[in-house]
Amino acid sequence: MEILIYAGCAVAGALLTWFLINAGGKSRVKKMIADAEKEAEVTKEKKILEAKEHFLRLETEFEKKSAERNSRLQSQESKQRQREMSLNQRQEELQRRSLDVEQQRENMSIQLSAIEKRRQDLEKLHQQEVVHLEAIAGLSADDARERLVESLKDEAKTQAASYVNEIMEEAKMTANKEAQRVIIRSIQRLATETAVENAVTVFPLDSDEIKGRVIGREGRNIRALEAATGIEIIVDDTPEAIVLSGFDPVRREVARLALHQLVQDGRIHPARIEEVVVRVRKQIEEEIVEIGKRTTIDLGVHGLHPELVRMIGKMKYRSSYGQNLLQHARETANLCAIMAAELGLNPKKARRAGLLHDIGKVPDDQPELPHAILGMKICEQYKEKPDICNAVGAHHDEVEMTSLIAPIVQVCDAISGARPGARREIVEAYLKRLNDLEHLAMTYPGVVKTYAIQAGRELRVIVGADKITDEDTESLSAEIAKKIQDEMTYPGQVKITVIRETRSVSYAK
Repeated sequence: MEILIYAGCAVAGALLTWFLINAGGKSRVKKMIADAEKEAEVTKEKKILEAKEHFLRLETEFEKKSAERNSRLQSQESKQRQREMSLNQRQEELQRRSLDVEQQRENMSIQLSAIEKRRQDLEKLHQQEVVHLEAIAGLSADDARERLVESLKDEAKTQAASYVNEIMEEAKMTANKEAQRVIIRSIQRLATETAVENAVTVFPLDSDEIKGRVIGREGRNIRALEAATGIEIIVDDTPEAIVLSGFDPVRREVARLALHQLVQDGRIHPARIEEVVVRVRKQIEEEIVEIGKRTTIDLGVHGLHPELVRMIGKMKYRSSYGQNLLQHARETANLCAIMAAELGLNPKKARRAGLLHDIGKVPDDQPELPHAILGMKICEQYKEKPDICNAVGAHHDEVEMTSLIAPIVQVCDAISGARPGARREIVEAYLKRLNDLEHLAMTYPGVVKTYAIQAGRELRVIVGADKITDEDTESLSAEIAKKIQDEMTYPGQVKITVIRETRSVSYAK
């Protein structure tokens, strides 16, 4: 590289010299030659320095890589030597253990030989002793064995009978105490609220102007709402409020939601009222199913028939002696699970039976059957297991108990109903009287709907216009009044109002 540079510079200088000589400036040529030689010398020294620096850099990098390579090789050699030492130690250990095992095997063989020889000697001695004993006793070994077994059997039976009697006496002494302990612990582990059922619902209004729109011209809106829902609507001097009165919580809820939607919409007239009531009834049915699903999920009860889930949701709108039926069922289910766990039984199965034990109080048909028997039939209809059905049917001793879950359900049902503030006999009797009023009127032909209102002081009977004439309504009212007097007990007097309406409906298409 440097030779080529020098050659190039010489050629360039010669050419330049020739040019300048031909041009006629010898002094200038000499000067330029001297400058060129100086510049060439400087360039030469620079290139030599650069080459030396490059060589030194390469030499340094080579030495560094060589040092790193030597270090890695030394490290690998050290690891290899350590591995070889470890393998050598392990091999020596294995050889030593192998020698020990071999020596132990030889010792075991010697001991087994000695044991076998001793066993043979003992067997010979045993045979000799058996022959000697048989000669003395005059019995064979089998006969002696049979006699010994018989004597042991009699002794074991006597001891077992004595032991069983002791256990029975001890169980009788401690049964009541243990039962009280289990019940107390179950009650202590469950906390619940006290439910109070009401027969009225207060509906708030924003102003008295809206109250007037709800009443309608000559009260037609209120009459239409009462006829559609079966709820008595009380409009008094209470500012910005209307009272919805009725013994059936489902009807009160339908009336409340329908009134809420009508007030929000602003269109309040008889046709609109009937349309909204029908729609709200469907919403309530959907809400009942949703309540049933949430209840089963909360309690961890799975695989119930959809109809049973709907009945569980409907429990929210039923009461038992003033106690909310759904709350009572949930409380009984939790108590059953706790008590079953205390006794070492299946808590999931006990919780399922406790939730379903009062399912017979939900249907409106077959009122002549006790609710426990009706609940058992419902559970059998929807393919519940036999022990669950028996627990539902036997919790009031209508049928014989055949499983351990049945007495648990019976006890937990009593615990849930017996706690302070849980039930009120008066409310239950009041609701039963109103139900009986409605059912009595429904037995007459032509009756479409019946509503007991004003705390049972009035019974409204709606009849079909195509089945009963205006003249027949008077006789029907008198017949219902006489039957109520003969068959029912009630305070004061009951007003029977028979309503017959004729409607004509057409559609514009």
